[in-house]
Amino acid sequence: MTTLDILKRAKAAKIKAILLTTEQKNTALNAIAESLENSITPILSANERDLKAAQGVISNVMLDRIALNKERIIGMANGIRALITIPDPVGEVLHSLTRADGLKINKISVPMGVVAIIYESRPNVTSDAAALSLKSGNVCVLRTGKEAFNSASAIVDAMRKGLEKCGLCPDLINLVQDTTRASANELMTAVGYVDLLIPRGGAGLIKACVDNAKVPCIQTGTGICHIYVDEFADLNMALKIIENAKCSRPSVCNAMEVCVVHSSVAEKFLPMLWQKLVKNRKENKVKFKLDDSAYQILKDNENCFLAGESDFDTEFLDYVMAVKMVDSIEEAIEHISAHSTMHSDCIISANENNISLFTRSIDSSSVYVNASTRFTDGGEFGLGCEMGISTQKLHARGPMGLKELTAYKYVICGNGNVR
Repeated sequence: MTTLDILKRAKAAKIKAILLTTEQKNTALNAIAESLENSITPILSANERDLKAAQGVISNVMLDRIALNKERIIGMANGIRALITIPDPVGEVLHSLTRADGLKINKISVPMGVVAIIYESRPNVTSDAAALSLKSGNVCVLRTGKEAFNSASAIVDAMRKGLEKCGLCPDLINLVQDTTRASANELMTAVGYVDLLIPRGGAGLIKACVDNAKVPCIQTGTGICHIYVDEFADLNMALKIIENAKCSRPSVCNAMEVCVVHSSVAEKFLPMLWQKLVKNRKENKVKFKLDDSAYQILKDNENCFLAGESDFDTEFLDYVMAVKMVDSIEEAIEHISAHSTMHSDCIISANENNISLFTRSIDSSSVYVNASTRFTDGGEFGLGCEMGISTQKLHARGPMGLKELTAYKYVICGNGNVR
């Protein structure tokens, strides 16, 4: 089936999605979750084909993004079920005004319509995006990368079976069959078919969509996430937070990429950090890319290198971390503001004045105080799951849940009123 055929089917299904009741949506979500769990064997078989094809082509860290197992699939199903408990945003009266002449004006939350999602190599995005679209009354058109196509196809097959079991139109969830750039370009220019385009992936994909899209596009950001270790930081807390933010899953966008350290604690802290992330690790030792000042402290140690010009503007998505020394919190804020992608940035400090200055000055969608950046996630923020992390300011910002997949319209009720 061509991409245009799929877009036509999605557009035809839009009115069906809009008219779904909350009960119908929740019943369908439960059926989809059950269908995923009942399809573990074919999904894992498809995933194995993807992993085999990608072996030696992409890094082990990126292979982990593709990899599924029974527990991850059950987690996907449970993420869908979590949306059942979250209030349906569709039909919510956002504002109401009754004029002196009795004319009643209601501002009401409504679905976007057809939402297209272009994403790369994470199969779980398939189920998250489809479930969020369904609960928010939208039709989704999914376009994954070639590295995860077999996995995504098996997941979509299972979800469509769940819809059919409930007597709903399977075209509420669609997967583009073409993984070449041509299909991505078709979605970017599908005026009249796509109501909202969401790119979710690396900097190249996001830039291509923002530069070329003729349909409304939400910019989800790459994650050059910073952690600033202030002069008033608890250094043991800082070690714990940085290890989690950098090493728990470095291939995701909320993983930390840059450590900014105040010079008054650097002589003590940087050797502690090296010990934690390099010497004490038997595998996946972190590679440090150090500015000149930090390099003077760690230059004789394993895995320590001078940073290049681009290292403070790179989303490594690997066991690599850039390190910058600063002489003040103002310098830290200036550096982060110049290099951040406005995703997630953190301060570790016990000084309330510095914390207040940092949280007011850093213009990122999520700003942390004494906590890992790895919490920037729809599930962790109580949204059930997420469509992506928006780093722009119009319409949606931060993890995008159900409400961010709705727009609004005005419904005006009168009794023969004329102007």
